[in-house]
Amino acid sequence: MLPRFYPIVDTALLERRGVDAERFASLLFEEGAGILQIRHKGALTRQAFELMGRIRAMCAEAGALCIINDRADVAALLGAGLHLGQDDLRPELARLVAPAALMGLSTHSELQAERGAREPVDYLAIGPVFATGTKENPDPVVGLDGVKRVRALTHLPLAAIGGITVESAAAVLEAGADSVAVIGDLLAAGTSETAVRERIREWMQATK
Repeated sequence: MLPRFYPIVDTALLERRGVDAERFASLLFEEGAGILQIRHKGALTRQAFELMGRIRAMCAEAGALCIINDRADVAALLGAGLHLGQDDLRPELARLVAPAALMGLSTHSELQAERGAREPVDYLAIGPVFATGTKENPDPVVGLDGVKRVRALTHLPLAAIGGITVESAAAVLEAGADSVAVIGDLLAAGTSETAVRERIREWMQATK
């Protein structure tokens, strides 16, 4: 089962907002997060790989799941989990690269979820639930009804993502999601360490 609170460390977003990714990750673990996804959409430079490696080590020390977005090769090298999008390597091929990885797959419709449930993955994600500003070309919003419909299609753990705030998290869980993934709302109250820590605490409380 996925932890109900599923924070995503988006390196590009954090850099734009002037937040250190490692310190951000450490705050998540200090407040009890049990999973973390590293989302790095830029070039895989040595510096980027080393950053992901350091965060992976922090996950291990905290006893938390570490998920790498998109990159099966990086997941395999770091001994981490893997989250795939619809345009990424197909799960059956990703399994050849990272056979032991905890693997998730993003879906954006009932049809994609139905197909995804037949892939060699450990969980599905559905979204965007609400309008989101963290993707350049977001898929159509599925809403709470979309979460409910996908929940009825599969027994796999289901993560919901996209535009979810601390105020709407409970409704998303009630709609059938096992886990709520969040990126931008973790910075909604500001980027100071105090503001981020308090927002994390609010998320931990909202997803109990």
